[in-house]
Amino acid sequence: MPNSADYMDFEQPLRELDLRAAQADPETRRELAARREQLQAEIFANLSAIDRVRLARHPGRPQTLDYVGALITDFVEVHGDRRFGDDGAIVAGLGYFKRHPVAIVGHQRGRSTADRIKRNFGRPNPEGYRKAARLYELASRFRIPLITFIDTQGAEPGIGAEERGQAEAIARNLELMARMEAPVIACVIGEGGSGGALALGVANVILMQEYACYSVITPEGCAAILWREATPENVAAAADALRLSAPDLLQLGIADEIIPEPPGGAHRNAAAAAAALGRVLARHLRRLLKLNPSALRADRDRKFARMGAAFVLDSGANGQDRVEKKRRIS
Repeated sequence: MPNSADYMDFEQPLRELDLRAAQADPETRRELAARREQLQAEIFANLSAIDRVRLARHPGRPQTLDYVGALITDFVEVHGDRRFGDDGAIVAGLGYFKRHPVAIVGHQRGRSTADRIKRNFGRPNPEGYRKAARLYELASRFRIPLITFIDTQGAEPGIGAEERGQAEAIARNLELMARMEAPVIACVIGEGGSGGALALGVANVILMQEYACYSVITPEGCAAILWREATPENVAAAADALRLSAPDLLQLGIADEIIPEPPGGAHRNAAAAAAALGRVLARHLRRLLKLNPSALRADRDRKFARMGAAFVLDSGANGQDRVEKKRRIS
């Protein structure tokens, strides 16, 4: 029998169909399966911004190590920052993608309770970013393509992280990625939040999975700042205003391509999600490998210059509407 815990709030109509199908005869079951497929397509075509955030946070969603296991061969993980210690929230190492050597850096949230605590729920400390910096420098020196997997609500905000130089570590990552003389492809595979995500996101190509999100702050944090109270209504309004979904970011010129997910999301079929990601990665990597180091840096510079221009044009075209919307929300 279908377990209610396996369905998100907006998927409850699907659960009802699955319950009926589990008790039906074979012919009726086929009819219900066709109806379910149609209903699922309708539901997922009309997701709200906050529903997309919930999908991006789904605990069963594939994480960095899942994609490494599916796409990277002979992976050798690197540990520690050579200053303080190792940070489980950042996975970094070297391996082969389609027989080509690559450097891998990604966020890892963890699965079990013990693993999540070990990995600090995917919130990196400074030592995590300095571990990533080791890979950035190595990849740039030997001109090895860098692939990053972004999936964090943000960097660790605690006192210890600040004392050990959280802001400096993130800033150093931004600098190193901007100056890299190797191809850089960033893949947003879940929730990309704040500078904790951007420290892995200065890339020639930014790919986003269909139900991933990417923003300067979480909807809860935004609601708490704007309205002093993160009620469900305020959080939903903040998610909508942040324009954090993959289609929004593609329109703004931040994301370069949206990678379709299996029906119901990547957590429903991790193998299919990895295969789709691998195909798109291979295509972009082939193009970038044809560019020399100076061309790669220029390509990266142009991409981030266009981001600002896209935002200004979008704001100009819809400025008055956005002002009025903000007044209504406030």
